[in-house]
Amino acid sequence: MTVVDSTEYPLVWLIAGEPSGDILGARLMAALKQTTAGNIRIEGIGGDAMAGEGLNSRFPISDIAVMGLVEIIPRLPLIKRRMRETVEQILIEQPVLVVSIDAPGFCYDIWKGLRGSGIGLVHYVAPTVWAWRPDRAKKFAAELDHLMTLLPFEPSFFIKEGLPATFVGHSVLEGGASDGNGAAFRQQQSISEEVPVICVLPGSRGGELTRLSRIFEAAAKSVFEQYPDAVFVFPTVSYMKPRVEEIARSWPGRTVVVGGVREKFDAMAASNAAMAASGTVSLELALAKVPHIVAYRMNALTVAIVRMFHGINQKYINLINILLDQEVVPEFVQKKCTAANIAAELSALMVDEARQKKQRDAFSEATRMLAPSGGSPSMAAAEIVVELLNYPTEIKNDRR
Repeated sequence: MTVVDSTEYPLVWLIAGEPSGDILGARLMAALKQTTAGNIRIEGIGGDAMAGEGLNSRFPISDIAVMGLVEIIPRLPLIKRRMRETVEQILIEQPVLVVSIDAPGFCYDIWKGLRGSGIGLVHYVAPTVWAWRPDRAKKFAAELDHLMTLLPFEPSFFIKEGLPATFVGHSVLEGGASDGNGAAFRQQQSISEEVPVICVLPGSRGGELTRLSRIFEAAAKSVFEQYPDAVFVFPTVSYMKPRVEEIARSWPGRTVVVGGVREKFDAMAASNAAMAASGTVSLELALAKVPHIVAYRMNALTVAIVRMFHGINQKYINLINILLDQEVVPEFVQKKCTAANIAAELSALMVDEARQKKQRDAFSEATRMLAPSGGSPSMAAAEIVVELLNYPTEIKNDRR
């Protein structure tokens, strides 16, 4: 039997800078191992999900997972140090490819640090140039060799700047959000079929969670007056569970906090309605067919700076609404993000069957638009990566 030295397998570095990117990275790792029959080496930075696929992260992603201009300032020294360390380690290990996943603020400095190295640079998840700062398309094109996008309308923004870009589909489609068992969840939690369940998803980042949970709690108190038997369910991730449990203690009526992906999707399936921070979780609710509202409130200074220097070009923040070009999912952003507004819409949504049907029909249409032409999103992304590994001359371009 011939023994192959695994150090001869091509080395790929993956960089995930936040929990959502960690999930994407884990799925990509699994798909790469399947596509190459395990003949690949993967190193880099990730969280629990990527660790589950065998990654030994060089540092905790919590060091760099910060959102907002104001919120990031106290963490800048640590983040800058992690950037330098990452570039130094990549240059030492000389992978064939670096695949950065989302977190463009962190990854952009990595790309600059690798200029002239001959290491191929692929980014997974396009920046939202269609919503704000369209100049980023040109900046990305100057640094990257390939971009993999989650949304079908994104490649054209980058291709016109000379950057090869491919729509690989949205990974939310393979997360299991449509497979939750609501009946089992209700039975496990001793919640009868007649009792209304409201799913509460105020975000996973510190500042976002604090701001929205207070507004959602005030809305919940109003909803609870109309539905005194309502149960408020908080799906969260393991490392956030203690903090969410602390937040939930002051809420009215009965609250249930669950951690873990399967528990989250079971909780969604058991819910009559939901209130959520704007983001990927809205797509998960859509796949679970849960009527919901989305809300978002950033630090006022952060918003002012963004509007002053970069502009905001998108009329919707929710992806369902963006894909369909209509506000199917009610949005409560900044000044509209009040407890009174949210409570009124949520109360109506729980009893208005026409509202519910309109959302569910829209969910089906929008999620179909997020699927790649064949296979799963992670396999489509892995195929791009493997193709670049097989043709290294294409990634050592003249731009560096």
